[in-house]
Amino acid sequence: MTTAAAADPAASDLATVVLDLGSSATALTRQICDIESVSGNEKALADAIVASLADARHLEIIRDGNTIVARTNLGRVNRVVIAGHIDTVPLNNNLPTRFETLDVGSALAESSATGPGDYLWGRGTVDMKAGVAVQLKLAAELTEPILDVTWMWYDNEEVTSDLNGLTRLAANRPDLFAGDFAILGEPTNSTIEGGCNGTLRVDVRAKGLRSHSARSWVGVNAIHRIAPVLATLAAYVAREVEVEGLVYREGLNAVGISGGVAGNVIPDECTVHINYRFAPSMSGAEAELYVRSLFAGFEVTLVDLAEGARPGLDADLAQHFLASVGGIAKPKYGWTDVARFSAMGVPAVNYGPGDPLKAHADDERVLISQIDDCEAGLRRWLTGEESGR
Repeated sequence: MTTAAAADPAASDLATVVLDLGSSATALTRQICDIESVSGNEKALADAIVASLADARHLEIIRDGNTIVARTNLGRVNRVVIAGHIDTVPLNNNLPTRFETLDVGSALAESSATGPGDYLWGRGTVDMKAGVAVQLKLAAELTEPILDVTWMWYDNEEVTSDLNGLTRLAANRPDLFAGDFAILGEPTNSTIEGGCNGTLRVDVRAKGLRSHSARSWVGVNAIHRIAPVLATLAAYVAREVEVEGLVYREGLNAVGISGGVAGNVIPDECTVHINYRFAPSMSGAEAELYVRSLFAGFEVTLVDLAEGARPGLDADLAQHFLASVGGIAKPKYGWTDVARFSAMGVPAVNYGPGDPLKAHADDERVLISQIDDCEAGLRRWLTGEESGR
């Protein structure tokens, strides 16, 4: 059945595409990627997802704007939430998708447009439509999973948090986030990455006094005054922090600097924009205090703060998932929406096909074998099959 938590006012004259959920996960990835869905333009893909699941009688479908929730209600003892975002960063001549293969010298070469090749190339293949394709295929096919599953496909992940579909859904339907464990399909090379680092951004500002540069001794140069801030950043040694068996690497970096008035004026202000990635053992408030202590004596303004998420691997469901997927869990260095689930008391991990280093890249491409591995791992876990590894 289908319900609507919030109607999407946008209208479209285009016919709704129906995805072939019976095709391979790779073919489905290609179908999804070729429906352009840059942040803010997800309606066509959201429509296609709803239309494609119309015959899935085992699922309750709920739509909130361009966020789609599909869930089983089988009365299982445990429930897992499995989520993926359907938007991408802007295109740069990297659609439509195509297959690529490796030549003898291991350089990428384009193969037939209908492949197969070693890779599927194109915007969204890594971040994160291959993960969405795997989820959609399993959502349609697994009518009797051993757990109740809440599948979430949401919009506007690649832009500001206030636009994120999960932010809106949490306000409109917080009950949909109920679960014992959560999996986010962010690219992890089809291995498990637990939790995530937190992130904050601050502006550190030095004040001075303007004067004519020909009489610089009359003024106070704010750019010169900011030098100790840059020295602190240059001398910083990234901490490695173990949290529940995983080692997170922190980072403190200048990501922008501004100052100066004109070529003949001593500047009266200089600002360094700083990003701190902190281990999930530290709260956002503690991270802010730490950064302020490093730059005592300067004006420090908090610009943005997102809490990290602990690994989430101590839950019984997480341990069973790890056993089904195989391999060794790793830490997630970047911030992801697992932090939203962690904040709601739901332990969460990242698990999806694709190399994170290729996310947002102009040559974004995913290994087809990783799509297959991700599908197989999730299928084993949700059906209770033993790992073949």
